[in-house]
Amino acid sequence: MKRLKSGIIAAAVATLAAGTALSAETKIGSLGAITGPIVSLVAEINAAERAAVAEVNAAGGVLGGKLVLVEADTNCNPQTAVDAANKLVNVEQVTAIVGALCSSASIAAMSNVAKGAGVVMVSPASTSPAITTLEDNDLMYRVVPSDAYQGFILAKLLISKNIKKVALTYINNDYGNGFADSFRSAFTANGGTIAGDQVHEENKASYRSELATLAKGGADTLVVLALGDGSGLTIMKQALESGLFKRFVGGDGMRSDDLIKQIGAKALEGKFFGTVPTSIPSPNADKFKAMYSDNKAFKFGSAFTSSAYDATMLLALAVEAAGSKDRGKIAAALRKVATAPGEKIGPGEFAKAKKLLAAGKDIDYDGASGPHEFDANGEVDGVIAEYVIKDGKLSDGKPLKF
Repeated sequence: MKRLKSGIIAAAVATLAAGTALSAETKIGSLGAITGPIVSLVAEINAAERAAVAEVNAAGGVLGGKLVLVEADTNCNPQTAVDAANKLVNVEQVTAIVGALCSSASIAAMSNVAKGAGVVMVSPASTSPAITTLEDNDLMYRVVPSDAYQGFILAKLLISKNIKKVALTYINNDYGNGFADSFRSAFTANGGTIAGDQVHEENKASYRSELATLAKGGADTLVVLALGDGSGLTIMKQALESGLFKRFVGGDGMRSDDLIKQIGAKALEGKFFGTVPTSIPSPNADKFKAMYSDNKAFKFGSAFTSSAYDATMLLALAVEAAGSKDRGKIAAALRKVATAPGEKIGPGEFAKAKKLLAAGKDIDYDGASGPHEFDANGEVDGVIAEYVIKDGKLSDGKPLKF
């Protein structure tokens, strides 16, 4: 009997210990898109998020326990994003969310799930201007500039190259519509002419009729504001096959390695360029490069990897600063760890940040992609670079200034 009783007690102690260990974990969600039209981008973005989490745990984790990244797939589809967010928020009970990536997914997840649950979201890649005015109870943030800015820069880049007549096609979602509005306005205001202007739907097998219509205006340059693993790839392949346009221009969504794999660098070099948000040159950007340019954790320089790292690190710092898994406290702490005043914290300095917070001091995180002084809408300033295909691969230049 004594032996049985001892066994029961031991089992109870083991169960209690397991429960305590489990509760010591802090979960944050990742609303990625491991399927859908940006697959080649997402693999590296998710890897950068994991790298940040690994750093945090190597420094002792958060709140005395392990930080766990729970990943979910939105497919860049609004309804799928709602389902994924529901799982993260209501089943996995995450305290905060990195993401989403596609703008329509971010808007749907925030509006239908996160807002009601009081869960803060920090997107490393959603650039639609519609996010700026989203009713989100100060819960939607992003660490990349809006396409209201990127559209302006893209227009100025074309004018600077003496490209003053283009055809324009854009994907029919929050990302494409917002980007097109911004580009169209800036391009025409600076003396440009849009000779063909068509919205298109995703997941069509053929865009040949749309391309034929766009070509009727006589432009030899086609601006494609879409996703390089989805409709953008199909459009460019079919345009090249038809010989309708001599030059192609894209935004950040078209900066995809899949374009090179599917079409070939030789067919695109000198014929394709575009714009993408990039890291602001700084000592912290240099430090981040020194930490990760060996490409072991992720493909360094891949679009949105530095901002994905920063979004994850900001949420980890907010959890630690809040001193709690309470979602409301974490949301309130986000602005405090991201903005002045406070002692500067950069990449690789989570242990330093923990000590400062434990001592009751303020911190100000300046990240791999730049400082993140959030404005009233949860947005940051940023810089845009031109990308081209050079030596068989996508290559980014210096930040553009106009």
